[in-house]
Amino acid sequence: MPKVVYSSTVTAVGDLVPEFRDQGILVFFGEDAPSELHEFSILHKVEIADRAAKEGDTIRINSDEYTVLAVGHVASDNLLNIGHLDLKANGETKADLPGDVNVEKKELPTVKAGDKLEIIEN
Repeated sequence: MPKVVYSSTVTAVGDLVPEFRDQGILVFFGEDAPSELHEFSILHKVEIADRAAKEGDTIRINSDEYTVLAVGHVASDNLLNIGHLDLKANGETKADLPGDVNVEKKELPTVKAGDKLEIIEN
C-alpha cells in the first residue's frame, strides 16, 4: 500500500507563481522563507516529513499526480530543512540543477492556499 512520506498545506501563493507554472515550474518554500522569495513561491506548512522525494515516487498536489523522474543531489536536504522544492514538469531523467525534482512532462495545477502537497512512496 502506498505511504505518504511528506505532506504539507499551502498557506500562500506569490503573484508570479502563475508565470512559473506556465513554464512548467512550481517553487515551494516553507513559511519561514525570506520575504524576497514570496513573490515567486508557494509557501507551505509541513505536517509530515519522513523523507523527501526519490525517483519513482509520486508527487500529488490535490488530485493531480506526477511521477518523480530525477532528484538533484541537494533537493532532499532543501525540502526537509527549509521546505524548498523546485518542481519541474519537464520529463527529464537527469536533474539539471542540484535542487531540482523532475517529474513527467504535463501541465502543473493552479495552486491556491489550502491545497495539499504530498509525496507518496511507491
